Amino acid sequence: MTQDKDQKTLNVPPLRFPGFTDNWKSFNLSHFFDFKNGLNPEAKRFGEGTKFISVSDILNNDYINYDNIRASVRASDKDLSEFGVNQGDILFQRSSETLEDVGRANVYIDDRTALFGGFVIRGKKKREYEPHFMRYALSSPINRKKIIVKGAGAQHFNIGQEGLSKVIINTPGILEQTKIGLLLQQIDERIATQNKIIDNLKSLIKGLRERFFNGSYSSYISLGEIAELYQPKTISTSDLEETGYLVYGANGIIGRYHAYNHELPQICITCRGNTCGQVTLTVPNSWITGNAMVVNIDGNKGINQSFLFHFLSSYNYSSIISGSGQPQIVRSPLAKIKVPNLDLKDQNKISRILDSVTSKVELEQNILSHLELQKKHLVNLMFI
Repeated sequence: MTQDKDQKTLNVPPLRFPGFTDNWKSFNLSHFFDFKNGLNPEAKRFGEGTKFISVSDILNNDYINYDNIRASVRASDKDLSEFGVNQGDILFQRSSETLEDVGRANVYIDDRTALFGGFVIRGKKKREYEPHFMRYALSSPINRKKIIVKGAGAQHFNIGQEGLSKVIINTPGILEQTKIGLLLQQIDERIATQNKIIDNLKSLIKGLRERFFNGSYSSYISLGEIAELYQPKTISTSDLEETGYLVYGANGIIGRYHAYNHELPQICITCRGNTCGQVTLTVPNSWITGNAMVVNIDGNKGINQSFLFHFLSSYNYSSIISGSGQPQIVRSPLAKIKVPNLDLKDQNKISRILDSVTSKVELEQNILSHLELQKKHLVNLMFI
């Protein structure tokens, strides 16, 4: 909401394309859609036939088209008539383990008819709107809040057709919808391209590491002979703070703390939990928790830390991960890992090559972060 020069309250977003001055109009979702719950076919019908939209298709795609739907099901003409999904229809997640995810929406963009499953609610298009605009509008924070409050449940959360029908959203004219939808779609396409660039660089790093470290060297040395291995004092997640030094734990950077327990950069290997074997190189002045094993080579001038980091990142830890409940790595088998015993000149050469690609990944990830922040900022300002 904004005010014009005469202090009249205008139903418009803070940021608009030039040339648009009309108020946005408020409608219940039932103005745009007829809602219906999905089809629950027998298991033997799956595997071939018509594409079948599930919750994962809603959550894992920028938008849904026939080719990116994973499942297929044999369908009758009656199924296609009652449960068909067509161009511009909106699909809602009907059920979720968390209230924050209930009612997440996506749009179907394809001329070919698909079907939708029982954990999905279809919004059948009955009035004109720009499909991509509607997708972004229903995903915007302001409208997500309106949808979430319609969810109900205790351990599992659900939203129904009646609840969705009563959600009120604000929309402009079709031309303004088209401009907004196109702009955000172009940003999403740029983000997708950026992700592919990063994935390709990560594949390059993986290939180079395999080339350098999966060969046979004339001499090896055990990790315990060149590094001190230990688990630092841990801190509780409840002790983490909003500002301070970076804290490294089982999932990389997990927060900040007012103190640090390592002045120099350190290699650390996650030694507990589902990320067991994840290797990280910390920044200076950081706190490393007891969920990670520190590989400390401070004072060992015969080892290039970056070389050792890349080697340990390429190592397969599956043979030394133990524990039937929570996976873990203990010091003894870790210390026995055989590291190629190369002279410092060769270590430096290998690390320079791998570091150059790693730096490129970091640069591209920064670009990705800026694109995602740009999109988030626009979405916050362009919807009401």
